[in-house]
Amino acid sequence: MEYFDQNQGGEKTILVSVNVQILEDLDAEEFRLLAKSAGADILEHLSVQRIKPDPKFFIGSGKAEEIAEQVEADEVELVIFDQALSPAQERNLERILKCRVIDRTGLILDIFAQRARTHEGKLQVELAQLDHLSSRLVRSRSNLDSQKGGIGLRGPGETLLETDRRLLRIRMEQLKDRLEKVRKTRIQGRAARQKANIPTVSLVGYTNAGKSTLFNILANSDVYAADQLFATLDPTLRRLDWDGIGTLVLADTVGFVRNLAHSLVESFKATLEETLEASLLLHIIDSSSPDVMEQIDAVETVLNEIGADVPILRVYNKIDQSGEEAKIVYAKPHQPERVYVSAHTQQGLDLLRKAVHECLMGQIQRFELQLKPAYGKLKNQLYDLNVIESEHYDDEGNLQLVVAMAPQKLEQLINQAYLPLVEILGNKAEQFKRPLEEFEIKR
Repeated sequence: MEYFDQNQGGEKTILVSVNVQILEDLDAEEFRLLAKSAGADILEHLSVQRIKPDPKFFIGSGKAEEIAEQVEADEVELVIFDQALSPAQERNLERILKCRVIDRTGLILDIFAQRARTHEGKLQVELAQLDHLSSRLVRSRSNLDSQKGGIGLRGPGETLLETDRRLLRIRMEQLKDRLEKVRKTRIQGRAARQKANIPTVSLVGYTNAGKSTLFNILANSDVYAADQLFATLDPTLRRLDWDGIGTLVLADTVGFVRNLAHSLVESFKATLEETLEASLLLHIIDSSSPDVMEQIDAVETVLNEIGADVPILRVYNKIDQSGEEAKIVYAKPHQPERVYVSAHTQQGLDLLRKAVHECLMGQIQRFELQLKPAYGKLKNQLYDLNVIESEHYDDEGNLQLVVAMAPQKLEQLINQAYLPLVEILGNKAEQFKRPLEEFEIKR
């Protein structure tokens, strides 16, 4: 069931940025990138100043007539406004401009429609499109009103407009039911990972910050990545083995933009659900952007809206363009706050892996272990984690190992194997003894 003509790109387009004093300032360059990402052939980018929006056209009637003349002269097919237009404003503008008019929300929906690849993504796009369309479903009363009676106008007591709206509601309920089933499947998979004690690391960030490129490098994957806004729509999960941590799940998510309509946040919340249950969020930031602080704020605002309460590691990407050096900045000892990397040149990726390790597992320490021949399973697990720095056998046939890893991970492995800490760690086992609670101390 198609309700929108899919924009195949190449339409002659005029962009209209309207700066309104009572509304938040807009980013004209981001608007242009959004339009280019949708495939628009931009003929002109106009800037309009207003104290407050005009109720009829959003812009003034004189400016609307001026744009109409340009539309006719250049045979423009589409005019895009970088503001949310009411259904009435959109209709009024289309009448005077005599071409298609869409607002910022419609533009983002078009990009989503082009980018959606999975079944879930397509369902979410259609639901958001129908929600947007439902408020714009208006036709001429002379053609549709069958309730006023008269010959040829008697009917089932429902206008065609009401029929269309009813069908829309039915379709939207069907989509919601199907998305709920997808969500439950996702929850089951998440619960299985949690039961198996597998951490999830989610990549979030402003669109075009380099999330998918970084994801591909870390996961050795081939997720679609391009220098476009919203290159990724669907959440993508990859299971991988990480040195010193073991198995973890890496999740790539949809990019964020400023002034994202609340309806879009709601419709696409499922694409961000992996962030809610993640062990760690990697907030990927374009360090070369002149609007870096505003972009950080936009991402964190949406994260707050969806209720994400997860540790965040800021990853400042594109240092090859910003001129920053690869480094880790710590909030306190062994607690990384931000990392500077370049996914393009792969600078600092070893530091990123170290920072993720410290965030998930804690400080890396060196331990000398003594393993009896019967402890072969533990030895194999340490090999799989790639944490062994040296090894040799003593005169009694015991394996002497030097490992570099997080204490809690080492303790977890030894306890899971039901092996004695003191025998394996010697004096170092003391650091794993928890302090006695007050009620446990013998008086």
